[in-house]
Amino acid sequence: MSAHVFRDRRDAGRQLAVMVATVADASPAPHTLLVLGLPRGGVPVAFEVATLLAAPLDVLPVRKLGLPGNEEVAMGAIAALNGEVAQVVDYDLLQREPAAALLLDRVIRREYTELLRRRRRYRGERPPLDVAGRDVILVDDGLATGATMRAAVLAVRQGHARRIVVAVPVGAADRCARLRTEADACVCVVEAGNLFAVGAWYAEFSQTSDEEVATLLAESDRRLQHQLPAASGQR
Repeated sequence: MSAHVFRDRRDAGRQLAVMVATVADASPAPHTLLVLGLPRGGVPVAFEVATLLAAPLDVLPVRKLGLPGNEEVAMGAIAALNGEVAQVVDYDLLQREPAAALLLDRVIRREYTELLRRRRRYRGERPPLDVAGRDVILVDDGLATGATMRAAVLAVRQGHARRIVVAVPVGAADRCARLRTEADACVCVVEAGNLFAVGAWYAEFSQTSDEEVATLLAESDRRLQHQLPAASGQR
């Protein structure tokens, strides 16, 4: 197990934000920035990134497609951007697990139902998420298999974002390298050769609740309205 690098997700977000700021400053159109947290654990991290950048914060619902019988293993992931669903599948894994392949559609339907529930819970009455022409920063609390982040990148790419930056406090080095080929940039505070558990890098890594996600989104909205009143309606 690694020594703890981050006290909690908020501390990780502050450390990450400093690195992301250098990438965001290089954008020719910083006013188009949009920070998207992957719920639930990515939202406290994303909150700190959005605060430092004075950028809007929103969520992009994603769900891992857990391997039946071993849910921690990802056989893929889905992400939903409004009515569009992006899907990534590890077909190499499914070739080795033919029984799981037969259950893939069932797992997708189940996770899509949960994804829709979370989208309603987190976004509520917010307008549809429009990423077209924007510089989008996708944030999670860590990058292990990379499946959910790859689905998020695909969804935002399909939404015609101008630029996509993946940002995580800690990630497996090979996954970060792969995402640099799929996104426009990947910012990672710590790239680990062997990442057995994201939580090992945190002193406190309790589960983020739905209520915390909703509270952070509302707080970020209030902060942005106070700092940038002219941009309060831009989402």
